[in-house]
Amino acid sequence: MNLTQNRTRIIEVLIGILATQLIVFGLAIYMFNEPTRIVEAQGEILNVQLDDAMTLYAQNCSVCHGLAGEGIGATPALDSDALRTMDYNDLEKVIARGRFNTAMPAWSKEDGGPLSDYQISELVALIQSGDWIETQDRVVNLGLAPLIPFTTDPNPALLAEIGNLPDGATLQAAVQLFAANCVACHGADGLGTGIAPAVNDPLVREKTADELNRTVTLGSPGTLMAGWANVLTTEDINALVTLIQRWDEVPAGILPAPNVPIPVTEESLALGGQLFSQNCSRCHGPEGQGTQRAPALNVKSFLTDTSDLAIQQIVTQGVPGTAMPAWGDRMTESDIQAIVGFVRQWEPTAPEVATPTRGGGGGPPWLRNNTTTTQGTGQQSTTGQGQGQGQGQGQGQAAQTTTQPNWWEIIDWRILLLAIGALSIAFTLIFMGVESLKARARPAPTEDKSQE
Repeated sequence: MNLTQNRTRIIEVLIGILATQLIVFGLAIYMFNEPTRIVEAQGEILNVQLDDAMTLYAQNCSVCHGLAGEGIGATPALDSDALRTMDYNDLEKVIARGRFNTAMPAWSKEDGGPLSDYQISELVALIQSGDWIETQDRVVNLGLAPLIPFTTDPNPALLAEIGNLPDGATLQAAVQLFAANCVACHGADGLGTGIAPAVNDPLVREKTADELNRTVTLGSPGTLMAGWANVLTTEDINALVTLIQRWDEVPAGILPAPNVPIPVTEESLALGGQLFSQNCSRCHGPEGQGTQRAPALNVKSFLTDTSDLAIQQIVTQGVPGTAMPAWGDRMTESDIQAIVGFVRQWEPTAPEVATPTRGGGGGPPWLRNNTTTTQGTGQQSTTGQGQGQGQGQGQGQAAQTTTQPNWWEIIDWRILLLAIGALSIAFTLIFMGVESLKARARPAPTEDKSQE
């Protein structure tokens, strides 16, 4: 074999070795990275499903299961360890087909519902892996929060008064049970709400005790009325039936609507501030301090004495005989709720006495009343102002602390593979150069003339 053939063979061998090295290194790195890649891909898919599921929950489930899956009345909570560990197929079956003799309807399209199999699987993922605080914010931001009182306190004087009626102790116990369990849907004084009919009604009182008892015990199929047999005792249910049949004897106002704060988020506050500036500041002042045309809103007496529900009613229906118009036909319910939440945020710093202004000034009120971006992030991301402020301070402090990633978390495995390949090629070329120099340094073979 001559020198040229030898060099060619060496080059071919080295190229083969280099290619084998690249394949081995590539497969090794790919195999090492594959488990992490699969986990990351599954996490990305789950995040997309959870984002869709929160909207589905707000649109279809929050009215029964609550703002953050906490449950309303006899409707069970979804934010539950028992459900999080429940078998996937069992959860999917309950959502798809509903539950017999309960208020849980079938949601699958195959069973007459509005949801596809994939959407049902997203709701299952929300129950098993979702963030209910984030879900609560989604419900509020979409304007779908069930803004109904969950509990209320009976008027003490009127409660004592009905104790003087025949079997007054039973009526007193029933009023307290109704306040704790039923007012959420059936409203103050049992006069009904948008999601449940009045039980303080002559037509309802005409029903027999057995009919009423059966409805309270087993629920009403096809409606939101769940069965209460697993929540209340037989004596409790009998007491409630007595109250329903004798409600005309109970003084009005014994179960007033409670002061339930409207839930807010950072997004709803921003929207409320924008709407207030565009529609309300001309009369009430840029910061709610009042003008000669309309009274102050940013004043301690108004915010202390007026509940969120009352403010919402004032904005929606207006005030007859004044310059306050009805906004219910101009704004959506969620817009009005956003304005109420924005007005309520003034309460902690509201002055005792308002100083009405004669003109504008000060700039947009939501910029002046909110804190800085770093401190304010998350301050109003949960229901209730006190809770939101507490969580917001913690989140704001956490946002200032950043964790430096490790170098292996920054370098992409593909870049590492290219670097290894480049080094392999460089070493191979160096080796080939060295071999070439050695071959040139060898003496040329001499011809053997003895054979001539």
